[in-house]
Amino acid sequence: MNTDKFSKLFSELKPLIGMIHVQALPGTPKNHLSVREIATQAVKEAKILSKSGLQAIMLENMHDVPYLNREVGPEIVAALSRIVSEVRAVTDLPLGLQILAGANQAALSVALSTELQFIRAEGFVFGHMADEGLLQSDAGELLRFRKHIGAEHIQIFTDIKKKHSSHAMTADVSLQDTVEAAEFFLSDGVIITGTHTARPVDQQELSDVYTSAKSPVLVGSGVTPEGLPRIWDHADAFIVGSYFKQDGDWQNEPDPQRVEALIKARINLLK
Repeated sequence: MNTDKFSKLFSELKPLIGMIHVQALPGTPKNHLSVREIATQAVKEAKILSKSGLQAIMLENMHDVPYLNREVGPEIVAALSRIVSEVRAVTDLPLGLQILAGANQAALSVALSTELQFIRAEGFVFGHMADEGLLQSDAGELLRFRKHIGAEHIQIFTDIKKKHSSHAMTADVSLQDTVEAAEFFLSDGVIITGTHTARPVDQQELSDVYTSAKSPVLVGSGVTPEGLPRIWDHADAFIVGSYFKQDGDWQNEPDPQRVEALIKARINLLK
Protein backbone atom coordinates (compact mmCIF):
# COMPACT_ATOMS: atom_id res chain seq x y z
CA MET A 1 0.00 0.00 0.00
CA ASN A 2 1.34 3.45 -0.94
CA THR A 3 1.08 5.34 2.35
CA ASP A 4 4.30 7.41 2.42
CA LYS A 5 2.61 10.76 1.80
CA PHE A 6 -0.23 9.80 4.10
CA SER A 7 2.03 8.89 7.01
CA LYS A 8 3.97 12.12 6.61
CA LEU A 9 0.73 14.08 6.77
CA PHE A 10 -0.62 12.30 9.84
CA SER A 11 2.04 11.69 12.45
CA GLU A 12 -0.16 9.26 14.42
CA LEU A 13 -1.58 5.91 13.39
CA LYS A 14 -5.25 5.78 12.36
CA PRO A 15 -6.07 9.47 12.93
CA LEU A 16 -9.45 10.95 13.79
CA ILE A 17 -10.32 13.91 11.55
CA GLY A 18 -12.87 16.21 13.16
CA MET A 19 -15.31 18.23 11.04
CA ILE A 20 -16.15 21.91 11.29
CA HIS A 21 -19.38 22.59 9.40
CA VAL A 22 -18.94 26.25 8.52
CA GLN A 23 -22.07 28.36 8.99
CA ALA A 24 -24.01 29.38 5.87
CA LEU A 25 -21.87 31.66 3.72
CA PRO A 26 -22.80 34.98 2.06
CA GLY A 27 -25.33 34.65 -0.75
CA THR A 28 -26.66 31.25 0.32
CA PRO A 29 -30.31 30.94 1.42
CA LYS A 30 -29.59 30.24 5.09
CA ASN A 31 -26.95 32.91 5.57
CA HIS A 32 -27.61 35.26 8.48
CA LEU A 33 -24.13 35.93 9.84
CA SER A 34 -21.32 38.17 8.66
CA VAL A 35 -18.08 36.60 7.48
CA ARG A 36 -16.46 37.85 10.69
CA GLU A 37 -19.10 36.08 12.79
CA ILE A 38 -18.78 32.87 10.78
CA ALA A 39 -15.00 32.92 11.20
CA THR A 40 -15.34 33.50 14.94
CA GLN A 41 -17.58 30.42 15.26
CA ALA A 42 -15.23 28.29 13.17
CA VAL A 43 -12.26 29.36 15.29
CA LYS A 44 -14.19 28.52 18.45
CA GLU A 45 -14.89 25.01 17.18
CA ALA A 46 -11.31 24.57 15.98
CA LYS A 47 -10.00 25.35 19.45
CA ILE A 48 -12.33 22.78 21.00
CA LEU A 49 -11.27 20.08 18.54
CA SER A 50 -7.57 20.96 18.74
CA LYS A 51 -7.43 20.81 22.52
CA SER A 52 -9.32 17.51 22.62
CA GLY A 53 -6.53 15.42 21.16
CA LEU A 54 -7.72 14.94 17.58
CA GLN A 55 -5.15 14.36 14.86
CA ALA A 56 -6.61 16.62 12.15
CA ILE A 57 -9.50 18.96 11.28
CA MET A 58 -11.49 19.42 8.09
CA LEU A 59 -13.85 22.28 7.20
CA GLU A 60 -16.91 22.01 4.98
CA ASN A 61 -19.63 24.42 3.81
CA MET A 62 -22.45 22.01 4.65
CA HIS A 63 -24.85 24.77 5.72
CA ASP A 64 -24.87 26.22 2.18
CA VAL A 65 -27.98 24.30 1.11
CA PRO A 66 -29.11 23.86 -1.60
CA TYR A 67 -25.69 23.18 -3.08
CA LEU A 68 -24.45 24.29 -6.46
CA ASN A 69 -23.06 21.75 -8.90
CA ARG A 70 -19.26 22.10 -9.20
CA GLU A 71 -19.20 25.89 -9.56
CA VAL A 72 -19.45 28.19 -6.53
CA GLY A 73 -19.19 31.96 -6.71
CA PRO A 74 -16.18 34.12 -5.86
CA GLU A 75 -18.01 35.22 -2.70
CA ILE A 76 -17.79 31.64 -1.39
CA VAL A 77 -14.11 31.29 -2.23
CA ALA A 78 -13.31 34.67 -0.69
CA ALA A 79 -15.27 34.01 2.49
CA LEU A 80 -13.78 30.54 2.99
CA SER A 81 -10.28 31.89 2.40
CA ARG A 82 -10.69 34.28 5.31
CA ILE A 83 -12.44 31.76 7.56
CA VAL A 84 -9.92 29.00 6.92
CA SER A 85 -7.01 31.42 7.41
CA GLU A 86 -8.31 32.33 10.85
CA VAL A 87 -8.66 28.65 11.75
CA ARG A 88 -5.15 27.98 10.44
CA ALA A 89 -3.85 30.64 12.83
CA VAL A 90 -5.12 28.86 15.96
CA THR A 91 -4.05 25.26 15.33
CA ASP A 92 -1.00 23.38 14.12
CA LEU A 93 -3.02 20.28 13.26
CA PRO A 94 -3.25 19.14 9.63
CA LEU A 95 -6.21 20.91 8.04
CA GLY A 96 -8.40 19.99 5.09
CA LEU A 97 -11.34 21.42 3.18
CA GLN A 98 -14.33 20.31 1.15
CA ILE A 99 -16.50 22.73 -0.82
CA LEU A 100 -19.92 21.38 -1.75
CA ALA A 101 -20.94 20.24 -4.14
CA GLY A 102 -17.92 18.92 -5.96
CA ALA A 103 -16.26 22.35 -6.15
CA ASN A 104 -12.90 20.65 -6.05
CA GLN A 105 -10.85 23.24 -7.94
CA ALA A 106 -12.20 25.97 -5.66
CA ALA A 107 -11.29 23.88 -2.61
CA LEU A 108 -7.80 23.31 -3.95
CA SER A 109 -7.38 27.04 -4.56
CA VAL A 110 -8.43 27.93 -1.03
CA ALA A 111 -6.23 25.16 0.37
CA LEU A 112 -3.18 26.52 -1.46
CA SER A 113 -3.72 30.12 -0.34
CA THR A 114 -4.38 29.17 3.30
CA GLU A 115 -1.67 26.50 3.69
CA LEU A 116 -3.93 23.47 4.11
CA GLN A 117 -2.64 19.95 3.63
CA PHE A 118 -5.55 18.13 1.98
CA ILE A 119 -8.96 18.43 0.38
CA ARG A 120 -11.91 16.03 0.09
CA ALA A 121 -13.12 15.67 -3.48
CA GLU A 122 -16.37 14.12 -4.71
CA GLY A 123 -17.02 13.02 -8.28
CA PHE A 124 -13.36 12.18 -8.91
CA VAL A 125 -14.05 9.09 -11.01
CA PHE A 126 -17.28 7.82 -12.62
CA GLY A 127 -20.24 10.15 -12.95
CA HIS A 128 -23.16 9.86 -10.56
CA MET A 129 -26.52 11.48 -9.94
CA ALA A 130 -26.41 13.57 -6.77
CA ASP A 131 -28.88 15.86 -5.03
CA GLU A 132 -27.50 18.68 -7.16
CA GLY A 133 -27.89 16.79 -10.44
CA LEU A 134 -25.41 14.91 -12.60
CA LEU A 135 -21.83 15.15 -11.32
CA GLN A 136 -19.37 14.11 -14.01
CA SER A 137 -15.91 12.87 -13.10
CA ASP A 138 -13.21 15.53 -12.87
CA ALA A 139 -9.97 13.68 -12.06
CA GLY A 140 -8.21 14.76 -15.24
CA GLU A 141 -9.10 18.41 -14.91
CA LEU A 142 -8.50 18.53 -11.17
CA LEU A 143 -5.02 17.01 -11.19
CA ARG A 144 -3.97 19.17 -14.13
CA PHE A 145 -5.24 22.20 -12.20
CA ARG A 146 -3.28 21.10 -9.13
CA LYS A 147 -0.16 20.84 -11.26
CA HIS A 148 -0.83 24.20 -12.92
CA ILE A 149 -1.11 26.15 -9.65
CA GLY A 150 1.80 24.40 -7.96
CA ALA A 151 -0.30 22.61 -5.34
CA GLU A 152 1.01 19.06 -5.75
CA HIS A 153 1.91 18.95 -2.05
CA ILE A 154 -1.81 19.14 -1.19
CA GLN A 155 -3.30 15.66 -0.99
CA ILE A 156 -6.66 14.85 -2.57
CA PHE A 157 -8.81 12.27 -0.79
CA THR A 158 -11.63 11.11 -3.01
CA ASP A 159 -15.13 9.86 -2.23
CA ILE A 160 -16.01 6.49 -3.74
CA LYS A 161 -19.67 6.06 -4.72
CA LYS A 162 -20.51 9.05 -2.57
CA LYS A 163 -23.37 9.19 -0.07
CA HIS A 164 -26.59 11.07 -0.93
CA SER A 165 -26.25 9.93 -4.53
CA SER A 166 -27.60 7.40 -6.98
CA HIS A 167 -25.08 5.12 -8.64
CA ALA A 168 -27.43 3.30 -10.98
CA MET A 169 -25.34 4.31 -13.98
CA THR A 170 -22.36 2.46 -12.53
CA ALA A 171 -24.24 -0.40 -10.88
CA ASP A 172 -22.12 -2.87 -12.86
CA VAL A 173 -18.92 -1.33 -11.49
CA SER A 174 -18.10 -2.68 -8.03
CA LEU A 175 -16.86 -0.57 -5.14
CA GLN A 176 -13.48 -2.25 -5.43
CA ASP A 177 -13.28 -1.53 -9.15
CA THR A 178 -14.18 2.10 -8.49
CA VAL A 179 -11.38 2.32 -5.93
CA GLU A 180 -9.00 0.79 -8.45
CA ALA A 181 -10.02 3.42 -11.00
CA ALA A 182 -9.48 6.24 -8.49
CA GLU A 183 -6.03 4.89 -7.68
CA PHE A 184 -5.19 4.56 -11.38
CA PHE A 185 -6.19 8.22 -11.71
CA LEU A 186 -3.76 9.10 -8.88
CA SER A 187 -6.06 9.63 -5.90
CA ASP A 188 -4.07 10.16 -2.69
CA GLY A 189 -6.62 8.22 -0.64
CA VAL A 190 -10.14 6.86 -0.98
CA ILE A 191 -13.12 7.66 1.25
CA ILE A 192 -15.80 5.06 1.91
CA THR A 193 -19.14 6.18 3.38
CA GLY A 194 -22.58 4.94 4.27
CA THR A 195 -25.55 5.92 2.14
CA HIS A 196 -26.26 9.15 4.07
CA THR A 197 -24.62 11.51 6.55
CA ALA A 198 -24.06 9.78 9.92
CA ARG A 199 -24.89 6.35 8.43
CA PRO A 200 -22.24 3.69 9.08
CA VAL A 201 -20.30 2.07 6.27
CA ASP A 202 -21.06 -1.47 5.16
CA GLN A 203 -18.45 -3.44 7.10
CA GLN A 204 -18.04 -6.17 4.50
CA GLU A 205 -17.63 -3.66 1.68
CA LEU A 206 -15.08 -1.73 3.72
CA SER A 207 -13.16 -4.92 4.49
CA ASP A 208 -13.12 -5.93 0.81
CA VAL A 209 -11.87 -2.50 -0.24
CA TYR A 210 -9.19 -2.40 2.44
CA THR A 211 -7.89 -5.81 1.40
CA SER A 212 -7.39 -4.79 -2.22
CA ALA A 213 -6.65 -1.04 -1.99
CA LYS A 214 -3.17 0.25 -2.73
CA SER A 215 -3.90 3.72 -1.31
CA PRO A 216 -4.99 4.80 2.19
CA VAL A 217 -8.63 4.07 3.03
CA LEU A 218 -10.63 6.61 5.04
CA VAL A 219 -14.08 6.09 6.55
CA GLY A 220 -16.21 9.16 5.87
CA SER A 221 -19.46 8.69 7.80
CA GLY A 222 -21.11 7.02 10.76
CA VAL A 223 -18.08 6.75 13.05
CA THR A 224 -19.02 6.27 16.73
CA PRO A 225 -17.26 4.89 19.83
CA GLU A 226 -19.42 1.77 19.64
CA GLY A 227 -18.83 1.22 15.95
CA LEU A 228 -15.13 2.09 15.81
CA PRO A 229 -13.90 -1.36 16.95
CA ARG A 230 -15.81 -3.04 14.12
CA ILE A 231 -14.09 -1.00 11.40
CA TRP A 232 -10.76 -0.30 13.09
CA ASP A 233 -8.77 -2.97 11.27
CA HIS A 234 -10.14 -2.00 7.86
CA ALA A 235 -9.34 1.72 7.59
CA ASP A 236 -6.39 4.10 7.89
CA ALA A 237 -8.30 7.18 9.12
CA PHE A 238 -11.75 8.22 10.28
CA ILE A 239 -13.58 11.44 9.39
CA VAL A 240 -16.04 12.38 12.14
CA GLY A 241 -18.74 15.03 11.91
CA SER A 242 -22.21 14.23 13.23
CA TYR A 243 -21.16 12.17 16.24
CA PHE A 244 -18.98 14.97 17.61
CA LYS A 245 -21.87 17.44 17.66
CA GLN A 246 -24.46 18.02 20.38
CA ASP A 247 -27.19 15.35 20.17
CA GLY A 248 -25.29 13.80 17.25
CA ASP A 249 -26.68 16.44 14.86
CA TRP A 250 -24.16 17.89 12.39
CA GLN A 251 -25.88 21.28 12.55
CA ASN A 252 -24.98 21.76 16.23
CA GLU A 253 -21.79 22.84 17.97
CA PRO A 254 -19.21 20.28 19.10
CA ASP A 255 -19.94 18.39 22.29
CA PRO A 256 -16.65 18.00 24.23
CA GLN A 257 -17.95 14.88 26.00
CA ARG A 258 -18.70 13.16 22.71
CA VAL A 259 -15.29 14.13 21.34
CA GLU A 260 -13.64 12.74 24.46
CA ALA A 261 -15.59 9.48 24.21
CA LEU A 262 -14.41 8.77 20.68
CA ILE A 263 -10.84 9.74 21.47
CA LYS A 264 -10.86 7.30 24.39
CA ALA A 265 -12.22 4.58 22.11
CA ARG A 266 -9.33 5.18 19.68
CA ILE A 267 -6.73 5.13 22.47
CA ASN A 268 -8.09 1.83 23.75
CA LEU A 269 -7.85 0.30 20.29
CA LEU A 270 -4.27 1.46 19.89
CA LYS A 271 -3.17 -0.40 23.04
